[in-house]
Order: sequence, then structure tokens, then C-alpha cells
Amino acid sequence: MFDDTRTHNCGELTKEKIGDTVTLSGWVHRRRDHGGLIFIDLRDRYGITQLVFKPTINKQAHAAAYTLRAEWVISIKGRVIPREEGMINSNLKTGAIEIEVEALTILSESKTPPFSICDEQISAYEEIRLKYRYLDIRRGKLANHLVMRHKVMMTTRNTLDARGFLEISTPVLGKATPEGARDFLVPSRLNPGTFYALPQSPQLFKQLLMIGGMDRYFQIATCFRDEDRRADRQPEFTQIDIEISFCSRDLFFSIVEELVCNIFKSGIAVNFHRPFRRLPYKEAMERYGTDKPDLRFGMELIRLDAVAEKSEFAVFKDVLKSGGVIKGIVVKGGGDISRRTIDDYAEFVGSFGINGLAWIKMQEGGPSSSIVKFFPKPCLNELVETMKAETGDLILMVASSESLVNQSLDHLRRKIGKERKLIKLNHYEVAWITDFPLFQWDPESENYVCEHHPFTSPLPEDISLLDSNPLAVRSSSYDLVINGYECGSGSQRIHDGALQNKIFEMLKLAPEEIKNRFGFFIEALGFGTPPHRGIALGLDRLVMILVNTESIKDVIAFPKTQKASDLMLEAPSPVLQEQLHELKIHIQKKETL
Repeated sequence: MFDDTRTHNCGELTKEKIGDTVTLSGWVHRRRDHGGLIFIDLRDRYGITQLVFKPTINKQAHAAAYTLRAEWVISIKGRVIPREEGMINSNLKTGAIEIEVEALTILSESKTPPFSICDEQISAYEEIRLKYRYLDIRRGKLANHLVMRHKVMMTTRNTLDARGFLEISTPVLGKATPEGARDFLVPSRLNPGTFYALPQSPQLFKQLLMIGGMDRYFQIATCFRDEDRRADRQPEFTQIDIEISFCSRDLFFSIVEELVCNIFKSGIAVNFHRPFRRLPYKEAMERYGTDKPDLRFGMELIRLDAVAEKSEFAVFKDVLKSGGVIKGIVVKGGGDISRRTIDDYAEFVGSFGINGLAWIKMQEGGPSSSIVKFFPKPCLNELVETMKAETGDLILMVASSESLVNQSLDHLRRKIGKERKLIKLNHYEVAWITDFPLFQWDPESENYVCEHHPFTSPLPEDISLLDSNPLAVRSSSYDLVINGYECGSGSQRIHDGALQNKIFEMLKLAPEEIKNRFGFFIEALGFGTPPHRGIALGLDRLVMILVNTESIKDVIAFPKTQKASDLMLEAPSPVLQEQLHELKIHIQKKETL
């Protein structure tokens, strides 16, 4: 039996190695019998190498090759030889050679997989692929995504280390604090009736590190959020957490931009222009209807309140009287869009609560639509001029509350952009969205809620408005948006204990609640806190964009379902009664009818 320690992987041998004796190990990808010759494609994560078994070289190895099946693990020893004329595979790095096998060891056999490993296209349901995730990784595509994830993490560490940042781990078992989602709770056996909380982010820890004088911190942190079912979210995710003291916003932006540029350059050889575009929150909402706009194409939202007021269109005028707004988009060259498709668009915006979609086609003879009659000619001309519409274009308009108008047109704009292929392949647009409102009003709780989190500092020039007009207060916050995805969110933090207490009080947190949840943090702020700011970049989101996938599951080694279930581990699952007894926990059984 020969030493099966491989000398090369299955993706590196070329014609320069012809004549060398090598040892390869991997999985049987395919087997082909050609008369007396048996060909095996051997696969590992680096690539594929073709093996040839000849009875004249080793009868035992040749006979054993007949028994090989897909996904068996083998090790071979053999000589690198050139492929015959006309048999070269230019699609493979190893396509000019093959291995004439002299010895074969079967390391392990495989059952028939639940889906094909060797086919590029797979028809298996996602549930089956998640249950056998390790096999799906073995197919190669997901493995390549994990390689990209590794590159992002290494680039992050190298870039931030060069900038003087320290990678510091923070606790996983912590204290429950309100950060926008439910906490995952962990019962304490040693302290019955009490619970730890898994971190939604290392927010307070990284601020405490600044108070501790660590100055520049980062961490590739696993975070946990027990959210209701939402598309393309995971209960555990990873973020690149960064915090820095004594740093202006401009300097901080330059550091983050350098990191993002290095990530994309090392990952997919794409260079971003710096500095990144900056877009105030109000402008982003007005022009794109969202704080995470896809800037790769035009079709901006245009406000039409003034024009609509001059029209005789009752629907528009009634919406304006009720405090709503009218906005529209122009689909350049959209005059070829059928009435049926426009009706589909109306149904689409209807799913967001919009009652109807008004449209006008710009034809050779002039604007054409059933609503044109409600617009006197000067008013219609003003509408066309405001929309900058030309012959052959399509104008689409909606009327409702500002939030519904923005939300519906944002999604309609993205939908049309994809359908009409307005987005260039391998094109990237990056922007900072700045100056978010500090608070939003929540009608359900009849209370202010934070746009970001309660540790975000107001803009200094707006602090005087906290008592008189809280909703007008802007925060020192910023989001990083790439191709319509929010890839990072951060802010200048509050470093004054009195201001932090005031924000808590405005959120209607009782003094006792503030003390119980944040007493340690408020106390720490009183021991000389430096001004500090930071950001959390979504590692999963960045990798999604780099590998051009729309599912976050594709870039996580072992993701969970939309119901937060791990189909492979069959988790969550019941635990032994003895464990519950130790924790002093009683499970209330569901009542049956």
C-alpha cells in the first residue's frame, strides 16, 4: 500500500509536469468505460484531473476501477502523460494532460447522493439541499462562495491591521438590550431564573472599548436576531464591526472606503472611484423613494404635486387634499409596453396599498391616455416638461401617502429596471446615505422610535430641536449602499451621559428600566468618554454582491430556513427533561381542542 499523501491537487497539473510521478486524492466525479480503458474524472475543491486505467499498467488497479462509483473517495499514484491529439479539454487547466494510474486505493465508498453532485444545474428542492448541505458545498459553486468569503475576511484583517486597528473579541453571552429585534435568550443554570442574551451586535462592547482607550477596534462578529419570518434574512449573521476614537467623519469615510475598495479589488478585480458619492437621506427618499437606492440606472421619482393641483383629475386632487403626494417615473422608450403589462404594474403597486396606476404614453401624435382629458393643455405640457418625457416614452404615476408612494415606486422602478435590462452586468454604484432622522414616530405605540439605535448622536446643530421638534432632528448616522443593498450602517456615538439619558427618556424608558438595562453603560460614560464613531458592514451582503447572488443562504456555510430551522441538524429540537429540570424551566404544553 502506497503513501496516499497527495503531492498535488486536482486543479494544478499541466503539460509542464509530463513525465512526473504524482499522487492525487479526491472524489470520483465521473467514470467512463472505453473498451479496455477506464477514464475517471477525479475532483477536489481545486479542480478536476482525468485519470486513465490501463490493464497493461496494473491489472489490479484496472479491475478495481470497474467498481468505482460517483462520490467514492480514492487516492491514486501515477505518471503524468499528454492527452491524445483531439482529446484536449481547453476548458480545464488540467485539460492537456491525464494521469496513467499505477496504483489505486479506495479510501471510502459513498451511498447514492440525494441529488447529482457533478451536474452544474440542479433541480433538487432547497429543503433537500439544506438537509444535505455538505453535499451541496461539494458541488463546487458554494465552495467558491466560501473561498470568496475567506478572501473578504483576510482583506479586512490585513487592511485594518495596516491602519492600526486591533481585532478584539467581545462576549457572546451578554445582557438583553433593545436594539430593534428580539433577543435570543440563554438560561443560566448557575443563576436559576436569569438569562443571558446573544448579541444582536457588539454595540455596547465596542463603545466600552473606546472608553477603555483601545482607540481603534474591529471584529468579524457573529450576531443574532430573533426576527419574525422575513425574506432572505438569517437569525445568525456576520458583520465587520469597526469603531474608532477622535476621528472626523471624512477621515472615517476614507478608512471604510479603502477597506471596501480593497475587498472588491482583491475579490473580483474591480476598482471603485473614491471618494464615494454622498446622498442625504431626504434627497435619496425624494429621488428614489428609498434610503438604499440602486444607482446603476436612472428612472428617478419626480414629484408632481404642483402640476396635479392644476389638473381636473379628481383622484389626484383628493389625494392632495388628504395630505398625500403624487410622484411619477418615466420609462425611456417604454411606449412599446403593452396595456396588459401596464395592468400588471398596477397590480404590482397595488400590493403596497396603492389604488391605481395612472399612465400616459408619449406617441407621435402627442400624449395618449384615458386621463389626458383631465389635464388642460398648458397643464399637460407642464406635466410632460416636468417629467422630461419624449416621444416613445411611458409616464407612470401613483398617488397616496408619501410613504406608500415612495415604497411602491421604488419597487416598481427596480422591477422595470430588471425587466428592461437597464442594469449593466458587472457594474457597481456605491454611495453614502447621510443625515438620517434621529427618530421616527410609531403610531402603534404612540411613541418615538430610533431610526438606527439609541446610541446614535444627533447632529450638533439639531440638538436644540430635541424638545421642540424631535422629528426634525437629524442624526450623525450614515449607511453604505452598494447596488441597492444596505451593506453597512454606522454613526457618531453619544459620548455624553446626560444626552444619552435624555434620548432614553424620549423613548419613554422608565428610570428603573434605564438603570436595569443600561446602568453599567451610563456609569461608564461618566468616566471620561472620547468622541467615537463606527460602522457595521454586512459581511454576508458584501459576499453576495461579489459572487452575484440574490440569496444570503448562498454565502453562508450552514444557513437556516426562513423559519430559522436547521434541516441538517434538525434544530431547534426538544431537550431532555433532566436538562430543563436543572435550569428550573417548565415547558407549557400546547392546549388541544
